[in-house]
Amino acid sequence: MRPFGVAALVAGLVALSSTHATADEPPPAPPPPYSLPWQLRPAAVATVVRSDTAVAFYEDAAGNGSTVATTLLGSYKLTPWLAPLVRLGFVSNAPGGDGSGVSLVNPVLGATGLWPLGSDLRLTGFLGFAIPVGMGGGNSPDADARSAAGSGILARSAMDNAMFAVNYFTVFPGIDLAFVKGGFTAQLEVTVLELLRVRGEEVDADEARTNFTAGLHLGYFVIPQVSLGAELRYQRWLSTPVFVEADSKKRDTLTLAVGPRFHIKLSDTMWIRPGVAYARGMDDPMSGQDYNVVQVDLPVSF
Repeated sequence: MRPFGVAALVAGLVALSSTHATADEPPPAPPPPYSLPWQLRPAAVATVVRSDTAVAFYEDAAGNGSTVATTLLGSYKLTPWLAPLVRLGFVSNAPGGDGSGVSLVNPVLGATGLWPLGSDLRLTGFLGFAIPVGMGGGNSPDADARSAAGSGILARSAMDNAMFAVNYFTVFPGIDLAFVKGGFTAQLEVTVLELLRVRGEEVDADEARTNFTAGLHLGYFVIPQVSLGAELRYQRWLSTPVFVEADSKKRDTLTLAVGPRFHIKLSDTMWIRPGVAYARGMDDPMSGQDYNVVQVDLPVSF
């Protein structure tokens, strides 16, 4: 009995000492608050469900029109540095005249990888694929569905062209670099999109197209629950599609967006970060059609 009693006493003292040492250790510092971009990709990997709707108001030759472009994204944090994702899109367009239509556009499959670069910098890489099954595709498309899919391009500031090019399979790699410190976020993004036509050769003359998008996001937390964000977005066709040959104003697009976002903790691991932003086209073709866009973003992370 005595050896057992001595062993138990020693084990108890070791456990007590370990508990005391753990209690004395400071808890790990929480990660710095990160301003989630509006249309750039998050510089993070996470398990997220995100509903993102852009409502665009514009003028065409027949009068005032509107487009509603909604995307739904789901991603899963497979490891601390990798998160696969899927993204779906729906567009409803009501032009100034006749021809209102709707379209389920190309879904996107992809993955985000994260590489922390010290305490303040983070680098993420992305690889996505747009699957050409969207409505309005093929050689005999529904004209209204095709027009609706095309209207989503400018409603989304021409940053999501892969989803709306319904006759093209698109591969698009990209990188994001974010500086996050003291409630301030500055993030740069670049993406190259290679579009390969797989159907609709009688409708889309270009066998391939090459597109480039870039953006700058600046955000600041006014209080822990509220951040303000501004985003400059740029899109340019590196190749010269037929529609750019016909109208050089469609070569590139510059857009500015601003708005608040709210950060609400629902549980130890669950956050909801709703936000509203206003975007305005800074050049043709968006400024020429008086584009005004309101974006309602609702991401929930787990």
